[in-house]
Amino acid sequence: MVLSGVGIGLRQEHWSVLPTVERQLDWLELVPENFVACGGKARRVLGACHERWPLGVHGVGLSPGGPDPLDSELLSGLGRLCDQLGVDTMTEHASWSRAHGRHFHDLLPLPLTEPAALHLAGRARAIRQALGRPLLLENITWYAAMPTGGEPVMTEGDWLTLVLSEADAGLLLDVNNVYVNALNHGLCPEAVLASLPLERTGRIHLAGHVERDGMLVDNHGAPVIEPVWKLFQSALRRTGPVPVLVEWDLEIPALDRVLDEADQARAILLDVANERARAASPKVS
Repeated sequence: MVLSGVGIGLRQEHWSVLPTVERQLDWLELVPENFVACGGKARRVLGACHERWPLGVHGVGLSPGGPDPLDSELLSGLGRLCDQLGVDTMTEHASWSRAHGRHFHDLLPLPLTEPAALHLAGRARAIRQALGRPLLLENITWYAAMPTGGEPVMTEGDWLTLVLSEADAGLLLDVNNVYVNALNHGLCPEAVLASLPLERTGRIHLAGHVERDGMLVDNHGAPVIEPVWKLFQSALRRTGPVPVLVEWDLEIPALDRVLDEADQARAILLDVANERARAASPKVS
């Protein structure tokens, strides 16, 4: 099932109103771990949404960069769910979240080193092969550099380029994460964006953040701010039109408020598409 346009996350706070909403909504993204072993109301809502919209999945539990063996039971469940929903692409994070059998319920960064990149790439290849579908990895936020064990440190852009090349995977470009990382580490957001392997972008995420003690925190609990909208527009000019998702996972407002954000993203997506079309049109002398 091919995605296009702008979607939002399938969140429990909107279960009662989503199946009958009349405003434009192009697709929905779900956290598949929430549905792999669920029935009852969750599956009924998922079925009703599946009848109306294309669905995407965004995993949080595979711990692609972690030290533990990949969870074969979870992989099997994710594969079955993707088959049932007609999902053509799996997405996860360039991170780890499990070690020694314990889940940390957070997306933790890896060292920006070549060995760490190759480790993540190998496991990403295994995930892609187990699921039998393409894989996109998301650039995450990181608030402190991980220890490197003396290995040379790479830039985030070079590191992700190596990971995705070795994994034969695509990029899920989170524009808010680019902005948050850049400001927290004293970098230029446009320069960080330009350093990423944008030619591999298969999807874009947008979200809000908050400021705490002088640091930006990616919490998905606020509107997208104007500088991030501008960075999103700049990203689209480089990537071309790709499916876009507006994430709002904390302090979730009414559905109409989330759809307002989706409308703004869609307007920018259409503006950039028209801009690119005009630039590609033959000039009449």
